[in-house]
Amino acid sequence: MVWDHEVGSSNLPAPTRPTNPDTGGPSCARIPCMDQEIPLKIAESRAEYGSFKDSLRAPVHRWFMYPAGYSYKLVESKIAQHRLDSNSTVLDPFVGCGTTCIVAKQMGVNSIGIEAHPFVHWVAKVKLRWDYDLRELSAAIDEVVLTASLSPRDGSIERISNGEFPELVTKCFSAGNLARLLVIRRTIEDARLSGDIKDFLKLALTHTLRTASSAGTGWPYIAPGKYHGKTVERDALKEFRNQTKVMFQDIQELRRKAGPTLAREQLILGDARAEHPEIPRGRIDLVVTSPPYLNNYDYADRTRLETYFFGVAHSWREISDSVRARLIMSATTQISRSRYDGNGLLCDDIRAASDRVYGELREKTAALSKLRLEKGGKKSYDILVAGYFNDMFQVLRRVYDALAPGANFILVLGDSAPYGVYIPTDFYIGQLALGIGFKAFQVEQLRRRGEKWAGNPQRHTVPLRESIVTITR
Repeated sequence: MVWDHEVGSSNLPAPTRPTNPDTGGPSCARIPCMDQEIPLKIAESRAEYGSFKDSLRAPVHRWFMYPAGYSYKLVESKIAQHRLDSNSTVLDPFVGCGTTCIVAKQMGVNSIGIEAHPFVHWVAKVKLRWDYDLRELSAAIDEVVLTASLSPRDGSIERISNGEFPELVTKCFSAGNLARLLVIRRTIEDARLSGDIKDFLKLALTHTLRTASSAGTGWPYIAPGKYHGKTVERDALKEFRNQTKVMFQDIQELRRKAGPTLAREQLILGDARAEHPEIPRGRIDLVVTSPPYLNNYDYADRTRLETYFFGVAHSWREISDSVRARLIMSATTQISRSRYDGNGLLCDDIRAASDRVYGELREKTAALSKLRLEKGGKKSYDILVAGYFNDMFQVLRRVYDALAPGANFILVLGDSAPYGVYIPTDFYIGQLALGIGFKAFQVEQLRRRGEKWAGNPQRHTVPLRESIVTITR
């Protein structure tokens, strides 16, 4: 069963034996939450909704490998379920590389997306541009590939990239392959092409950075000292040419299937916690998003290879100043502990919205403050947890203001257990939403998380889940 909660109902349902909604038989879903057991439906057939796996094979979505994203199929199903049309608008306050807006555009629905990471915002903008002159685009691809192929193939090419990049980049490629990547980049920059076509080619090159290297450039982090299953590098120029072909064919396919669309999309480079005049108050028909999880992943570090290669940043400090400072708190790398005195970490607004959530979070952050002193890394999970909910509370407020009465806010969320202290993120977010003024929320489990780490003796043993939280305005 799906667990529902409305304003005025008891905080928790009595424990019952849940049933599998597909078969009518018993389900094994019984998840500890708020010191009790909550029966939750496990949506086995949709277990990948919270991952980017589906999108890796889908036109346009596959142009940039971003595992912080989620499945385009979730957005499709929710837009169809809510019967949105050309008069409707869907909002994604954490739009990432554009999944929600891309699907909305394909389905003829207006959309607004907010993204704080400048590089990822640029990726989304390029992925949403489909109205190229195909002859001009094809000619531009041929020109850049031909020009780049005429660069020297002897040892002199290796000197082209000397001193151009931070060490991380040079460790991911041989000198020759890195030089070829740089030649492609400079060829694009120097070509007499429109800005939109240059961006298209630059995104193809962005994709090539990951596929051309034999080093461990996979996700979530870059490990140049480790290697993929590939035993040799892939030639950068061939990979680039192949990617431009894939992207060109995707554009053709989209235009053949969808045809011209009058749907409007708007991408905002900004903060989901802030008010944006571009978003009409009380007029949004659906909000679908997957915010950062409370799992200590550094979302700024996920694009370090790309931002270093294109000269957007040259050091960890630059990434902190230009990217981390813009993001909601979800990683301890964002925290300078000297700025906190250890008291009053949670904002008073959370207490006003839910005494119970405030009390539990305060107890758990206090426990984390003590536990960190016993751990080798001494990670500031106490500040991280408090900061995450402070930030997400502001997002809830902005979404409440934007949504039309009766409309839904749908989030894909993961819970967490830093140092083994369980944080039921989905439940806390739902309870805080009720305190703000939302009418009801429900939690539906998509899949279990963390099982692949079961053999790690340093890992906690708390069972985790990924859920869809549906909050009704």
